[in-house]
Amino acid sequence: MPSNTVVILGGGVGGMMAANQLRERLSEDHRVVLVERDAQHAFAPSFLWLMTGDRKPHQVRRPVADLLRRGVECIHGNAEVLDLTKRKVFTSTGEIPFDYLIVAVGAELAPDAVPGLAEASHTFYTFEGSSRLYNALASFTGGSIAVVVAAMPYKCPGAPHEGAMLIADYFHRNQRRTGIDIQLFTPEPQPMPVAGPQLGAAVVEMLESKQIRFRPLHTLAAVDPAERVMRFQQGNTERYDLLVAIPPHRAPRLAREAGLTNVAGWVPVNPQTLATEHPGVFALGDVTVIPIPGRWKPDVPLMLPKAGVFARVQAEVVAARISAEIEGRKPDETFCGDGYCMLETGEDLAGFAYGNFFAEPSPQVNLRQIGKAWHIGKVLFERWWLSPPGWRRATYGAMLKMGGRLYGIPITV
Repeated sequence: MPSNTVVILGGGVGGMMAANQLRERLSEDHRVVLVERDAQHAFAPSFLWLMTGDRKPHQVRRPVADLLRRGVECIHGNAEVLDLTKRKVFTSTGEIPFDYLIVAVGAELAPDAVPGLAEASHTFYTFEGSSRLYNALASFTGGSIAVVVAAMPYKCPGAPHEGAMLIADYFHRNQRRTGIDIQLFTPEPQPMPVAGPQLGAAVVEMLESKQIRFRPLHTLAAVDPAERVMRFQQGNTERYDLLVAIPPHRAPRLAREAGLTNVAGWVPVNPQTLATEHPGVFALGDVTVIPIPGRWKPDVPLMLPKAGVFARVQAEVVAARISAEIEGRKPDETFCGDGYCMLETGEDLAGFAYGNFFAEPSPQVNLRQIGKAWHIGKVLFERWWLSPPGWRRATYGAMLKMGGRLYGIPITV
């Protein structure tokens, strides 16, 4: 059997899972190469806890190499050019030919897409941003805090609501909540429209219980940092004292210049196989666009949310299909569209939403009652992910599955 080289671009949740799964499935005759610019992996779901001081920076980062199986070649460098015709990736450290390619480069933040936003705002969507926001919250003495979703789509649809609630909880715990007004602005008609009106109403109720004003159908047009004023496309303006933004997202330049993206700027894939239109080239995670049943506006179809839980399962599907092809077997693994989210509300409490996002005629998503069990589950997941491959990861995975069985929920780890 001839040797094959599988190259994975991006060392986030999906990229690392794909690399580890391929290394486990394939013999040593085949190369598994991961290209990732950062030597340190930061666990994005923990950025909210970093923002509130519940985590220290060293607790949410690990060296990428420590999270990879032995035998995965890790190249730390920038993937600069992708030539799909010659089937080569040109990186800052050299060129890499490939037989199979997995594009898992994620979505990059583009605060520059909204005038004034980069200069005016903080964010909990990056490791560095969360650390800076912690300092800003610690020194905040009162006034209006605006949490603003700047544009659609964005990663982790529950995060803006979690962020607003955890900010409120931070001030409550520190006995500083009086005199602080928190508002959440979003272009969406409701929280997490992909999950349906019932779940959206439940999240609004959660926000209101924390005295957070929910401001739907507000599309940010510009920010005046000097006057601390936001201008919205709907024509109104709002003042703020502290601006916390979920910036616009876009696919990284590499994917756009390679011709992988569609007119909307994202990589279209087969929803079941994650294959692109190029033979042997797959894409997964936040860089992709996958239509699902239903619409959140009459003229706007729903898309699969950009979330790590989907990237992780998609990585397993892609790894299984590539290894089957290499070994001469018929690939039969498919992505089923199941997903879940632990929604932090503060006070060590969380809700749990889960469901089938490919269900007809629209996604079927349920929300379980808020409780400490879901918060503990999120802590366990954090520890599971940040542990190296081996018995520790297997132990945490077994604990998560056991918790899922107790609540009658199929949790895939």
